Amino acid sequence: MSATMNTPIRRTIRRQQLREMVPLADSTIYEMEQRGEFPRRFALTPRCVVWDLGEVQAWLAARRSKPILRAPGPDVKQRRARPVKAPDRAARSASTGG
Repeated sequence: MSATMNTPIRRTIRRQQLREMVPLADSTIYEMEQRGEFPRRFALTPRCVVWDLGEVQAWLAARRSKPILRAPGPDVKQRRARPVKAPDRAARSASTGG
């Protein structure tokens, strides 16, 4: 009984409050939870899930502290529809006027 008395009561947030803090879609949050990249939700009742506010704030602070690398752009030379012209052909057609 003394062990339960010593544990601090943590603040929890529901889905709507989480959406205000973290502007990600529910499906994105769910996928990140499954991969272990976002704090896990837990159920208070069969119909009510919550997140630990402290864990969410720590996740946000960690995301702010490290930059997220941008995905590389697509290689347009591999397109099948409207392939990119070779630079020398494009320059010749522009210089000849048609």
